[in-house]
This record gives sequence, structure tokens and C-alpha cells, in this order.
Amino acid sequence: MVAHQTADPALEGEDVTVPERRLVQAASVAEVEATGMKPVNVGGSVVLLIAHEGTIQAIDNRCPHKGFPLARGTLRDGILTCHWHHARFEICSGGTFDPFADDVRTYPLEIKGEEIWVDPTPERDEVAHQRRRLQDGLKHNLRLVMAKATIGLMAEGEEPAGLLEIGGRFGATQRDAGWRDGLTILTAMANILPHLAADDRPLALFHGMLHVANSVQGQRPHFDVGPLPGGETDPERLKAWLREFAEVRDRDGVERVVLSSLQANHDAEGLADMLFSAVTDHYFIGGGHSIDFVNKAFELLDVIGWQHSPEILVSVIPGITAGTRMEETSTWRTPVDLVGLLEPVFSDLLAGRLSDGHSDGRLADADFDALIARLMGDDPTAIIRALADLLVAGVALTELSLALSFAAALRVARFHLSNEFNDWVAVLHTFTSANATHRLLKRAPSLEGARAIWHSAMDLYLHRFLNAPAARQPSDTCVAGLPTGGNELLANLLELTDGRQRVEEAAATTYHYLKGGYDDAPLLATLGKTLLREDGEFHSYQMLEAGLGLYLELRGRRPDLAPTVLVAVARYLAGHAPTDRATTQTYRVAARLQAGGALMAD
Repeated sequence: MVAHQTADPALEGEDVTVPERRLVQAASVAEVEATGMKPVNVGGSVVLLIAHEGTIQAIDNRCPHKGFPLARGTLRDGILTCHWHHARFEICSGGTFDPFADDVRTYPLEIKGEEIWVDPTPERDEVAHQRRRLQDGLKHNLRLVMAKATIGLMAEGEEPAGLLEIGGRFGATQRDAGWRDGLTILTAMANILPHLAADDRPLALFHGMLHVANSVQGQRPHFDVGPLPGGETDPERLKAWLREFAEVRDRDGVERVVLSSLQANHDAEGLADMLFSAVTDHYFIGGGHSIDFVNKAFELLDVIGWQHSPEILVSVIPGITAGTRMEETSTWRTPVDLVGLLEPVFSDLLAGRLSDGHSDGRLADADFDALIARLMGDDPTAIIRALADLLVAGVALTELSLALSFAAALRVARFHLSNEFNDWVAVLHTFTSANATHRLLKRAPSLEGARAIWHSAMDLYLHRFLNAPAARQPSDTCVAGLPTGGNELLANLLELTDGRQRVEEAAATTYHYLKGGYDDAPLLATLGKTLLREDGEFHSYQMLEAGLGLYLELRGRRPDLAPTVLVAVARYLAGHAPTDRATTQTYRVAARLQAGGALMAD
């Protein structure tokens, strides 16, 4: 073993130990010079030997793009061109002039007399290389590059957090308009990874990377304004400033407060409280997206580390300062002035007359069910009052948000197919905003943040007619014709989503599986597979991730209600399938190449 100084920029300055060369006799100089290029099998790898300007070079015979044999290419002026997609490679270094193709592997060699000896182990740090390729794919929105890099990194044992850090930081810093669907999808995929089949986990990460790249393409990067040079560090003062600046849509002011708070080493709960308060100072900002973005930013930081908070948290600010405020819309003002109904309650809430925010009372099952029924009703005054009365009675904020999240999932489960297709998104927004509210209240409970409970409750009320009529819910009497075994039911669910609008059948299959007492882990993985084989639209990822999280929370506490959540997930996914499945095709190509296959054989 010998030590040498690597030239890899990612490892510059480190002493890396590499094996001595293991040379294998490959061919004679005369053989290579006679043809110009000669593919040979060396240690199980097909190496292309090239005679060039009095030297011999050795490169991988497989084009790194899609595996076409480079021996069939054309060499001119030191550049080898692949004939399939015309990728060009400089043969001495292996470097490509076409980023979609990747650099071709080069092999060390020695000439002993008239014989060529090749070391079949390329000198390359594979993890560092694939990390760079993932970044290249994100920058240039190269789907196949992102897929190959994701698969390659996972195969090398890289933890998902490492990939998520690359995608998360890129999406947060390279889009001046701030956090959008790409980062939400990436974080949602991170959250469901433990529930997916092992071979679907790289695919889930690829979905996230693909959507991050799509959301950034054509956007200008963000350059932050930096923290204050010193001075105020009191968290309450900074919070007051942040809310004041957000009120007048001052993005720079809010950003400088956030960065100053981070510089003062304020913790995650304090930052969550600041942003949670600001995003609830107005009604249902951004149609519920803004609060979801705030929640997802903190969930991403849970995975990649708090040290990246300056980049990640700054990205959610545009959603707070630029988002539509629902009190400015006619929907929230007529025919019922929901804002007018809520303002007196919020006055009492913030004054501490309803709760101090620290009550931990738990709802009995009957009271939980009664609240859900009230939330699903058509009397906004009664809904508002019911929530307030429960707070006065000492019920915990998270009890109210949990019931609200279930009610919103129930709205999806009851969504009737006689509605317009685009109305699926309306009930989805209520569910994801309620879910974000619940998770933020568990992270950073506050009276200011609790206003989001009423915001989502009113959005739930506004979409009551999407359950009129309500879709029939699966029951023990509607399973005729369904398979009876667990594996057969899962296969049936996948088969159903091969057809269009098999919504009710998918719901019945999911219900029957859960009621049959089968292990729910394979069902969660199958629902994940149902989405990941499609060209998923933004909201489908949200539905799956929020639904799995709520189901798991209710599973132990309310096993009678939990199945309804997965019924809602199955209905939503089936309603949006099948698609062209181009994403899956790209991934399959990448997986085949990673496994050493070629799309065109030698």
C-alpha cells in the first residue's frame, strides 16, 4: 500500500491510501496500432485500448451515457465520438464535452516491452464523483444523470441524508422566488423512505431531485442580505420585528431578522415559533401552501442538519411575504364574512382568555368524534365556537389539530367523482395545511400558531359542497369480487391503478386489506410504489406523505379511524393514475446501466 496526494478537489489536502496497481496483460502494442482501437477483456471489464499520437490510452469501452460500445465510435484529433448520442470524450483524461454523458473511466497502464499491461481498477473516488454528477444533473436538469447518480450513491452506501443535503441546498439557494413544490416533494420523499420497499428508496429520492431541478430551471439564484452586524439578540424583539416586516411584505427585513436570529444561536423551536407566528398573522396565506412550506423546511433540516438552516429557512420567506392573504378574497368575505367571525375569537385567543397554550387535556373518543362531525358541518359559527370551547375546557392544541387533520382526510375520502377533476386539489390543500398545522404545533406550540387551526377549519367548511353528495365509503358489504389474500389484494391495488379512475375499487381494496388484519407495512410500501411508478404531480406526493404520517399517528390511538386515512390516500392516487410513466422509464435505464448492462449490446 502506498500513500499519495489525490488531485480530486473534493478531497484536496487529505492523504488517501490506495492499493498498488494490479496489472493484467491486455494486448500487444502492435495489435492496437494495427487497428487504432481494440476492445479487450481485462479482469472482467471491457477496456478500449487506443493508439493515439505515439501513445496508448485505456478507457472503458462502455459509453457512460447509455452503454454503447465506444469501439464503434470515431476518433479524430484526440476526441472519441460515440455514434449513438454523439457524446464526445477527450481520450487522455476521459473528460466529456457533453455533460449529459459523464466522463468515461480511464485505466492506468504500463508498456513492458511490446506488451500492454492494464490496471482494471479505475483510480476514482466513486462517492465524490457521483456527488458531483448529482450536482451537475440538478444544475442542468439532466434526468438520466440525476437518476444514475442517485442509484450510484445509494449503491456505494451513501446515507439518504447526504443526497438530501445536496438537493435541498441546491433548491433553496438557486431559486430566488423561494421554496416551492420541488423542495416539498424532496422532503416528503425523505419522510416516507422508511416505509418504502428497499429498491424503491433510490427511486423516491430521484423523484425529489427531478422536481427540485424542474422548479429551479430558468430561475435566478438567491443572494441573501446577511445578518445584522451586531446589536439586538433578544428573541422576542426579533420576533416582533419579523412580524412587523412580514406585515408590509418586506422580504429583506424578514430575511435579515431570520439570519440575525440564527447568528445569535437561537434554537430551532424559537425559529419555528417566529415563522409560525408570521405565517398565521394573515389568513390561510398562499392557499395553505405557505404554512406547509414552513413545516417542510424544518422537517428537511431535521434530516440534513441545523447547520444548513440559513440557506433553508430563508427560502420560505417569499411564501410568507408574497403569498395571497385570504382575508383579501371574496370567498372568505361573502356570503359569510368568515374573517369577521374569527377576529373576536383570535382577540380572546391571543389575550390568553381561551388557553395559556400549555394545556394538555386529551379528548375522549366520543368527544373526538363529535368534534370531527362538527368540523364537517355547514355552520361556521358553530365550528369556530366548538374549537374555542374545547380550549377553554383545557384540551391541548394538538388534540384540536389532530381532529382537524382527520376531518380534512375524511373530506378527501368522501370526495365524489361527480366533481370537477381539478377540485381534488381543493380538498388536498385543506388536508396538507391541517397536517402542517398539526406538526408545527407539536414542534413549537403557541397561541399565535394556533390560529392556523381555525384557518384550516374554515377552508374545510368552504369545501363542504365537494362532499355533496359524499362518495360512498368502503364497508364489509362492498368487497364482493375482491381477492381474499393479502398479497393478492396488494397486486390488485397495483393493477387497478393501471387503469383510469378506478377510484372506488382502489378504496375498497385498501379497506379490505386493513380490515383483513394483514400487516400494514406492505400496504404502505405498495401505496408508495403506486405513486413512484407515475409521473407524479405535486399534490399526489403531498397526499401520500401526509396520509401515511396521519395514519401512523392514529393507528394506535384510533384503529377504527386510521383506515379511512389510507382509503383517502388510495382514492387520491387512483384518481391521478396512470400517467405516461416517463420518470420510471428513465430510472429503469439508469438502474440497468448501474448494474453493468448496456442498452445496446457489444
